[in-house]
Amino acid sequence: MSIAVDADADLRAGQRERWLIAAALLSLYLVWGSTYLAIKWALVGFSPFAMAAMRFAAAGLLFFAWLRAKGVAAPSRAQWKNLVVMATLLLGVGNGLVCYAEQSVGSGLAAVAIASMPLWAAMFGAMYGRWPTRREALGLAIGFVGVILLNLGGDLAANPSGAIALLISPLAWAFGSVWSRGRDLPSPMMSTAAQMLVAAPVLALATLLHGEGWIRPGIDALAIGSLAYLAIFGSIVGFGAYVYLLDKVRPALATSYAYVNPPIAVLFGVLLGGEALHRLDLVAMAIILAGVVLITWKR
Repeated sequence: MSIAVDADADLRAGQRERWLIAAALLSLYLVWGSTYLAIKWALVGFSPFAMAAMRFAAAGLLFFAWLRAKGVAAPSRAQWKNLVVMATLLLGVGNGLVCYAEQSVGSGLAAVAIASMPLWAAMFGAMYGRWPTRREALGLAIGFVGVILLNLGGDLAANPSGAIALLISPLAWAFGSVWSRGRDLPSPMMSTAAQMLVAAPVLALATLLHGEGWIRPGIDALAIGSLAYLAIFGSIVGFGAYVYLLDKVRPALATSYAYVNPPIAVLFGVLLGGEALHRLDLVAMAIILAGVVLITWKR
Protein backbone atom coordinates (compact mmCIF):
# COMPACT_ATOMS: atom_id res chain seq x y z
CA MET A 1 0.00 0.00 0.00
CA SER A 2 2.76 2.41 0.99
CA ILE A 3 4.62 1.63 -2.25
CA ALA A 4 1.57 2.63 -4.31
CA VAL A 5 1.16 5.85 -2.29
CA ASP A 6 4.84 6.70 -2.76
CA ALA A 7 4.56 6.02 -6.50
CA ASP A 8 1.54 8.34 -6.78
CA ALA A 9 3.36 11.04 -4.82
CA ASP A 10 6.42 10.73 -7.06
CA LEU A 11 4.22 10.91 -10.15
CA ARG A 12 2.49 14.08 -8.91
CA ALA A 13 5.84 15.63 -7.98
CA GLY A 14 7.21 14.82 -11.45
CA GLN A 15 4.16 16.33 -13.15
CA ARG A 16 4.38 19.43 -10.97
CA GLU A 17 8.05 19.87 -11.82
CA ARG A 18 7.35 19.53 -15.56
CA TRP A 19 4.67 22.21 -15.31
CA LEU A 20 7.04 24.47 -13.38
CA ILE A 21 9.76 23.98 -15.99
CA ALA A 22 7.32 24.78 -18.80
CA ALA A 23 6.08 27.88 -16.93
CA ALA A 24 9.66 29.03 -16.26
CA LEU A 25 10.60 28.63 -19.94
CA LEU A 26 7.50 30.46 -21.11
CA SER A 27 8.09 33.32 -18.67
CA LEU A 28 11.74 33.55 -19.66
CA TYR A 29 10.88 33.75 -23.35
CA LEU A 30 8.00 36.19 -22.98
CA VAL A 31 9.34 38.33 -20.13
CA TRP A 32 12.89 38.77 -21.40
CA GLY A 33 11.61 39.08 -24.95
CA SER A 34 9.27 41.90 -23.89
CA THR A 35 11.84 43.87 -21.86
CA TYR A 36 13.22 45.56 -24.98
CA LEU A 37 9.87 47.19 -25.71
CA ALA A 38 9.42 48.02 -22.01
CA ILE A 39 12.77 49.85 -22.11
CA LYS A 40 11.55 51.83 -25.13
CA TRP A 41 8.38 52.87 -23.30
CA ALA A 42 10.23 53.71 -20.06
CA LEU A 43 12.63 56.00 -21.96
CA VAL A 44 9.75 58.42 -22.54
CA GLY A 45 9.90 59.39 -18.88
CA PHE A 46 13.44 58.55 -17.78
CA SER A 47 16.94 59.11 -19.14
CA PRO A 48 18.60 55.82 -20.20
CA PHE A 49 21.20 55.24 -17.47
CA ALA A 50 18.93 56.64 -14.74
CA MET A 51 16.15 54.29 -15.76
CA ALA A 52 18.51 51.30 -15.56
CA ALA A 53 19.88 52.52 -12.21
CA MET A 54 16.40 52.77 -10.69
CA ARG A 55 15.41 49.38 -12.11
CA PHE A 56 18.39 47.58 -10.61
CA ALA A 57 18.32 49.46 -7.33
CA ALA A 58 14.68 48.48 -6.69
CA ALA A 59 15.05 44.90 -7.91
CA GLY A 60 18.40 44.38 -6.21
CA LEU A 61 17.21 45.62 -2.82
CA LEU A 62 14.07 43.47 -2.89
CA PHE A 63 15.91 40.39 -4.16
CA PHE A 64 18.83 40.78 -1.72
CA ALA A 65 16.53 41.33 1.29
CA TRP A 66 14.41 38.29 0.38
CA LEU A 67 17.46 36.04 0.02
CA ARG A 68 18.95 37.19 3.31
CA ALA A 69 15.60 36.58 5.03
CA LYS A 70 15.73 33.01 3.69
CA GLY A 71 19.17 32.57 5.23
CA VAL A 72 21.27 32.80 2.05
CA ALA A 73 24.80 33.92 2.91
CA ALA A 74 25.86 37.41 1.84
CA PRO A 75 28.89 37.70 -0.48
CA SER A 76 32.32 37.77 1.13
CA ARG A 77 34.71 40.69 0.63
CA ALA A 78 36.59 38.78 -2.09
CA GLN A 79 33.31 37.90 -3.80
CA TRP A 80 32.17 41.53 -3.74
CA LYS A 81 35.34 42.50 -5.65
CA ASN A 82 34.53 39.98 -8.39
CA LEU A 83 30.89 41.10 -8.42
CA VAL A 84 31.92 44.73 -8.98
CA VAL A 85 33.74 43.74 -12.19
CA MET A 86 30.90 41.51 -13.37
CA ALA A 87 28.14 44.01 -12.59
CA THR A 88 29.99 46.86 -14.28
CA LEU A 89 30.50 44.85 -17.48
CA LEU A 90 27.19 42.98 -17.67
CA LEU A 91 24.62 45.36 -16.22
CA GLY A 92 26.44 48.70 -16.24
CA VAL A 93 27.92 48.63 -19.74
CA GLY A 94 25.94 45.75 -21.27
CA ASN A 95 22.43 46.73 -20.21
CA GLY A 96 23.12 50.44 -19.87
CA LEU A 97 24.16 50.76 -23.51
CA VAL A 98 21.05 48.88 -24.66
CA CYS A 99 18.97 51.53 -22.89
CA TYR A 100 21.08 54.28 -24.46
CA ALA A 101 20.77 52.76 -27.96
CA GLU A 102 16.99 52.40 -27.78
CA GLN A 103 16.66 56.18 -27.76
CA SER A 104 17.35 56.08 -31.50
CA VAL A 105 16.96 52.40 -32.49
CA GLY A 106 13.87 50.18 -32.43
CA SER A 107 13.47 47.68 -29.59
CA GLY A 108 13.31 44.70 -31.95
CA LEU A 109 16.49 45.75 -33.71
CA ALA A 110 18.25 46.15 -30.35
CA ALA A 111 17.27 42.59 -29.42
CA VAL A 112 18.65 41.29 -32.72
CA ALA A 113 21.97 43.07 -32.12
CA ILE A 114 22.24 41.67 -28.57
CA ALA A 115 21.63 38.17 -29.95
CA SER A 116 25.26 38.25 -31.11
CA MET A 117 26.48 37.94 -27.50
CA PRO A 118 27.20 34.16 -27.64
CA LEU A 119 29.36 34.79 -30.72
CA TRP A 120 31.57 37.21 -28.80
CA ALA A 121 31.61 34.89 -25.78
CA ALA A 122 32.96 32.06 -27.94
CA MET A 123 35.60 34.41 -29.32
CA PHE A 124 36.67 35.64 -25.87
CA GLY A 125 36.80 32.02 -24.70
CA ALA A 126 39.80 31.53 -26.96
CA MET A 127 41.66 34.15 -24.90
CA TYR A 128 41.39 31.78 -21.94
CA GLY A 129 42.46 28.70 -23.86
CA ARG A 130 38.97 27.49 -24.82
CA TRP A 131 39.48 27.38 -28.57
CA PRO A 132 36.33 26.93 -30.67
CA THR A 133 35.64 23.57 -32.26
CA ARG A 134 35.14 23.25 -36.00
CA ARG A 135 31.37 23.58 -35.57
CA GLU A 136 31.77 26.63 -33.30
CA ALA A 137 34.23 28.24 -35.75
CA LEU A 138 31.64 27.81 -38.51
CA GLY A 139 28.99 29.32 -36.23
CA LEU A 140 31.28 32.28 -35.51
CA ALA A 141 31.90 32.90 -39.20
CA ILE A 142 28.19 32.71 -40.07
CA GLY A 143 27.14 34.83 -37.08
CA PHE A 144 29.61 37.61 -37.76
CA VAL A 145 28.38 37.85 -41.36
CA GLY A 146 24.96 38.57 -39.85
CA VAL A 147 26.44 41.21 -37.52
CA ILE A 148 28.07 42.95 -40.50
CA LEU A 149 24.82 42.89 -42.48
CA LEU A 150 22.92 44.25 -39.49
CA ASN A 151 25.26 47.23 -39.23
CA LEU A 152 25.22 47.93 -42.97
CA GLY A 153 21.50 48.32 -43.50
CA GLY A 154 18.33 49.62 -41.89
CA ASP A 155 18.18 51.78 -38.78
CA LEU A 156 21.65 50.97 -37.46
CA ALA A 157 23.36 52.46 -40.51
CA ALA A 158 21.33 55.65 -40.02
CA ASN A 159 22.07 55.84 -36.27
CA PRO A 160 25.82 55.46 -35.72
CA SER A 161 25.68 56.20 -31.97
CA GLY A 162 23.05 53.51 -31.48
CA ALA A 163 25.03 51.09 -33.67
CA ILE A 164 28.21 51.64 -31.65
CA ALA A 165 26.32 51.16 -28.38
CA LEU A 166 24.78 47.92 -29.65
CA LEU A 167 28.21 46.71 -30.73
CA ILE A 168 29.88 47.43 -27.38
CA SER A 169 26.97 46.11 -25.27
CA PRO A 170 27.18 42.40 -26.23
CA LEU A 171 30.99 42.66 -26.21
CA ALA A 172 30.94 43.81 -22.58
CA TRP A 173 28.33 41.21 -21.59
CA ALA A 174 30.26 38.41 -23.31
CA PHE A 175 33.62 39.38 -21.82
CA GLY A 176 32.11 39.70 -18.35
CA SER A 177 30.49 36.27 -18.69
CA VAL A 178 33.72 34.61 -19.82
CA TRP A 179 35.80 36.46 -17.21
CA SER A 180 33.50 35.28 -14.41
CA ARG A 181 34.03 31.57 -15.06
CA GLY A 182 35.94 29.96 -12.23
CA ARG A 183 35.86 33.12 -10.07
CA ASP A 184 34.90 33.08 -6.42
CA LEU A 185 31.22 34.03 -6.48
CA PRO A 186 28.21 33.51 -4.20
CA SER A 187 25.23 31.32 -5.08
CA PRO A 188 23.64 32.18 -8.47
CA MET A 189 20.63 34.01 -7.02
CA MET A 190 22.71 35.97 -4.51
CA SER A 191 25.17 36.78 -7.29
CA THR A 192 22.32 38.19 -9.37
CA ALA A 193 20.94 40.30 -6.51
CA ALA A 194 24.39 41.60 -5.55
CA GLN A 195 25.22 42.49 -9.17
CA MET A 196 22.06 44.57 -9.41
CA LEU A 197 22.99 46.39 -6.19
CA VAL A 198 26.46 47.15 -7.59
CA ALA A 199 25.15 48.17 -11.02
CA ALA A 200 22.77 50.79 -9.60
CA PRO A 201 25.48 53.26 -8.42
CA VAL A 202 27.57 52.55 -11.53
CA LEU A 203 24.63 53.56 -13.71
CA ALA A 204 23.84 56.53 -11.45
CA LEU A 205 27.40 57.76 -12.06
CA ALA A 206 26.90 57.25 -15.80
CA THR A 207 23.78 59.43 -15.54
CA LEU A 208 25.81 62.25 -14.03
CA LEU A 209 28.57 61.89 -16.62
CA HIS A 210 26.00 61.81 -19.43
CA GLY A 211 24.77 65.19 -18.25
CA GLU A 212 21.04 64.49 -18.51
CA GLY A 213 18.61 64.60 -15.60
CA TRP A 214 16.87 61.55 -14.25
CA ILE A 215 13.25 62.40 -15.13
CA ARG A 216 12.14 63.56 -18.58
CA PRO A 217 9.28 66.01 -19.23
CA GLY A 218 7.28 63.36 -21.10
CA ILE A 219 6.94 61.05 -18.10
CA ASP A 220 3.57 59.32 -17.98
CA ALA A 221 1.86 56.29 -16.44
CA LEU A 222 3.13 53.99 -19.20
CA ALA A 223 6.75 55.00 -18.55
CA ILE A 224 6.39 54.46 -14.79
CA GLY A 225 4.59 51.15 -15.31
CA SER A 226 7.27 50.00 -17.75
CA LEU A 227 9.99 50.77 -15.21
CA ALA A 228 8.13 48.79 -12.54
CA TYR A 229 7.68 45.91 -15.03
CA LEU A 230 11.42 45.91 -15.78
CA ALA A 231 12.30 45.82 -12.07
CA ILE A 232 9.80 43.15 -11.00
CA PHE A 233 9.38 40.93 -14.04
CA GLY A 234 12.44 41.67 -16.15
CA SER A 235 14.86 41.40 -13.22
CA ILE A 236 13.40 39.36 -10.34
CA VAL A 237 11.01 37.00 -12.17
CA GLY A 238 13.21 36.64 -15.25
CA PHE A 239 16.44 35.92 -13.38
CA GLY A 240 14.62 33.69 -10.91
CA ALA A 241 13.20 31.59 -13.75
CA TYR A 242 16.62 31.42 -15.42
CA VAL A 243 18.40 30.24 -12.25
CA TYR A 244 15.63 27.66 -11.65
CA LEU A 245 16.04 26.30 -15.18
CA LEU A 246 19.83 26.08 -14.85
CA ASP A 247 19.26 23.80 -11.87
CA LYS A 248 16.53 21.65 -13.45
CA VAL A 249 17.23 21.25 -17.19
CA ARG A 250 20.11 20.90 -19.62
CA PRO A 251 22.11 24.13 -20.11
CA ALA A 252 21.23 24.13 -23.83
CA LEU A 253 17.53 24.40 -22.95
CA ALA A 254 18.06 26.99 -20.20
CA THR A 255 20.10 29.21 -22.53
CA SER A 256 17.74 28.77 -25.48
CA TYR A 257 16.42 32.27 -24.70
CA ALA A 258 19.44 33.56 -26.67
CA TYR A 259 17.76 32.65 -29.95
CA VAL A 260 14.10 32.71 -28.88
CA ASN A 261 14.04 36.22 -27.38
CA PRO A 262 15.03 38.20 -30.53
CA PRO A 263 12.07 37.03 -32.68
CA ILE A 264 9.73 37.55 -29.71
CA ALA A 265 11.13 41.05 -29.14
CA VAL A 266 10.66 41.84 -32.83
CA LEU A 267 7.07 40.57 -32.63
CA PHE A 268 6.31 42.72 -29.57
CA GLY A 269 7.90 45.74 -31.25
CA VAL A 270 5.85 45.32 -34.43
CA LEU A 271 2.51 44.46 -32.80
CA LEU A 272 2.59 46.75 -29.75
CA GLY A 273 5.25 49.33 -30.52
CA GLY A 274 4.39 50.10 -34.12
CA GLU A 275 7.96 49.33 -35.23
CA ALA A 276 9.07 48.02 -38.60
CA LEU A 277 12.20 46.09 -39.55
CA HIS A 278 13.84 46.29 -42.97
CA ARG A 279 14.21 43.11 -44.98
CA LEU A 280 17.99 43.19 -44.53
CA ASP A 281 17.53 43.36 -40.74
CA LEU A 282 15.40 40.20 -40.81
CA VAL A 283 17.98 38.42 -42.98
CA ALA A 284 20.72 39.50 -40.56
CA MET A 285 18.67 38.18 -37.61
CA ALA A 286 18.27 34.79 -39.27
CA ILE A 287 22.01 34.57 -40.01
CA ILE A 288 23.03 35.66 -36.48
CA LEU A 289 20.68 33.16 -34.87
CA ALA A 290 21.94 30.38 -37.16
CA GLY A 291 25.46 31.10 -35.96
CA VAL A 292 24.34 31.17 -32.31
CA VAL A 293 22.53 27.84 -32.71
CA LEU A 294 25.68 26.22 -34.15
CA ILE A 295 27.79 27.51 -31.26
CA THR A 296 25.38 26.51 -28.47
CA TRP A 297 23.98 23.31 -29.99
CA LYS A 298 26.48 20.88 -28.45
CA ARG A 299 26.34 22.55 -25.05
